[in-house]
Amino acid sequence: MINRRRFITQAGLGTIAAGASLLGHQWLAFGVPPATRSKRLVVIFLRGAVDGLNVVVPYQEADYYRYRSSIAIPRAGQPDGVLDLDGRFGLHPSLAPILPLWQQKSLAFVHASGLHAVDRSHFDAQFYMERGIGNSHRSGDGWLNRLLKAMNNKAPLQAVSLSANVPQILNGKMPVSSISGGRLANRRQAIDRKEVATAFDQLYGNGQIGRVYREGQAARQQLLKDYEAEMMAANNGAKPPTGFAADATAVGKLMARDPRIQVAFMQLGGWDTHINQGGSKGPLANNLGSLANGLVALQQSLGDAYQDTEIIVMSEFGRTARENGNRGTDHGYGNVMWLLGGGIAGGRVYGQWPGLAEHQLFQNRDLAVTTDYREPIGQVLQAHMGLDNLAKVFPGFSSKNEFKLHA
Repeated sequence: MINRRRFITQAGLGTIAAGASLLGHQWLAFGVPPATRSKRLVVIFLRGAVDGLNVVVPYQEADYYRYRSSIAIPRAGQPDGVLDLDGRFGLHPSLAPILPLWQQKSLAFVHASGLHAVDRSHFDAQFYMERGIGNSHRSGDGWLNRLLKAMNNKAPLQAVSLSANVPQILNGKMPVSSISGGRLANRRQAIDRKEVATAFDQLYGNGQIGRVYREGQAARQQLLKDYEAEMMAANNGAKPPTGFAADATAVGKLMARDPRIQVAFMQLGGWDTHINQGGSKGPLANNLGSLANGLVALQQSLGDAYQDTEIIVMSEFGRTARENGNRGTDHGYGNVMWLLGGGIAGGRVYGQWPGLAEHQLFQNRDLAVTTDYREPIGQVLQAHMGLDNLAKVFPGFSSKNEFKLHA
């Protein structure tokens, strides 16, 4: 965490108590000027690799349902089915709260997007995306910090990160304030509660059935242990979406009140769904519901400032096209990015859709990447934030201008 005195001096935000909580509204500091029109950017990183195929569902593709017998979202018009977007793609039903934003054309998606360099390691893929690079070289700072530096000659942009420590994406020379929010919530099934497990132990006792039961329980506990270790690594310090709406509300109010806070970063964990992912209902659906409620809360708390704000939701990579033997999905490749805000030409799914037929899958397992993740971000930085030279933020990247996210 940076030196708070240095941040206060440079940002001029007034008194910020050490360890301040967003929910305590201590961030609404004394002496804050009335809001003026200024461009704002919010980046939300879903750590753990969210399953983009169950977020924006290609429900017209028969292969999608063939690959996912237990976790596919039913077609539009069916019980618990997708919310139709354009006759081709549908939104996960848990994301119903953000459907009005789509209908108002301030929400768009870029499908089959991601990191062109194939790396199914959470740590490495997050590192590359936060640094804004491929895997051919390592930049010393994050792309959001480079944005602060590039824009500093025009206006003193300031950034806040809702995280325990300054994340890689904001790492660099420009001042950033990092604070914690929300609470960690762990969820286990009933069989994992000690009293329930003891009752089952007594019920089955000894004998052949008892031996099989105990071996199964031992295997399950080891699987849970391995899964939780994987989840912890994938989350990289990010907290689950539970409580996101409250944090998003506080961030929105902060940015609406003080126009000098123009960049905010938030991160959510819990997206590494190897086991029992669920379809229209289940763990992924619950997380998506919390995310949707948080996005709506952010939009509402920004108030009129939402028209001058753009929000990027991204994740390090997608999941396999096929479900695995544990009714989950494994580390994949192509994913979907979300773009929200007053300047977005929404109501569209952008990007070149590669298809899900066997011969169209990347390495016979994943949705292919047809759009570099830096393409939509770059458009937001230039068209919305007014960045004059994209190379200042994404060195070595050239936009292909495949589509336009802004009217």
